[in-house]
Order: sequence, then C-alpha cells, then structure tokens
Amino acid sequence: MDLIRIGTIFIEDLEVGMMRNLHKTITDHDITLFAEVSTDRNPVHLDQTYAEDTLFKGRIAHGMLSAGLISAVIGEQLPGHGTIYLSQSLKFTAPVRPGDIVEARVTVMAVDPVKRRVTLETRCLVGDTVVLKGEAVVLAPSRN
Repeated sequence: MDLIRIGTIFIEDLEVGMMRNLHKTITDHDITLFAEVSTDRNPVHLDQTYAEDTLFKGRIAHGMLSAGLISAVIGEQLPGHGTIYLSQSLKFTAPVRPGDIVEARVTVMAVDPVKRRVTLETRCLVGDTVVLKGEAVVLAPSRN
C-alpha cells in the first residue's frame, strides 16, 4: 500500500478541492483476513468454483474492503490523525477482484469551520473504472 503525506491537515488549513489518495493491490490474503475479521464468509469472496457460477464469473473482494481504504485516506491523510467519521454513503458500481490495484481517492467538497465539519467526495477506482463512490462527513481536528 502506498500512503502519502501521513499526518494531519487541520480544519483551519482545509480547502475545497484538496485531494489525497492511496493505491493498494488487493490480494487473496487481504480477502481471507477481511472475511475473518468481518465474519463475512460469503463464498463469492472465498470459493472460486462457487463464484464462477455467479454473475461475476469469478471471485470478488468484499465491497467493504475497498471502503476501508477510504477510511485509511481519511484517517491518515485528509484530514488525517484525529478525524472522526460522522457519516459515509457508498454505492458499489463494479467488482474488485484479487490482484486488482485499487486507488482510494478523497476530495474536499465543503468545509464548515464553525462546526469543524468537512464533506468529502469518496471514490475507489481500478484503473479508470469507478468501483465505489460516495460521500463522507467528518469532524476534522483543529489547532484550537
């Protein structure tokens, strides 16, 4: 996983249009670990033979595994350490498969410095294909 600019951007320094991202190759090990931690052992994620008979024609990663990458960008980069999630909407638009490189991208859409709230566009992509899109509202850390 390639994380950049780890740390905190305080509410006082946030601007509409700021963007941060990370890239992660989704491995079989990631999917197995996510199944263990979440207890979601749906065979579409774990059993190739089963998954071949689904509309996906093969195994796919848990959608929430990609969503977790958005959380990593928010918690580590934008706004970063000390950020508190208030809400997150998600729409899954395409599957992620083992071996895919997922880019999680977070962009500032609005900043409310009085309430310390930030609205973020959240997306995950595999190449040029958007696999997940949504919006998050977070409580950003302040210098004060």
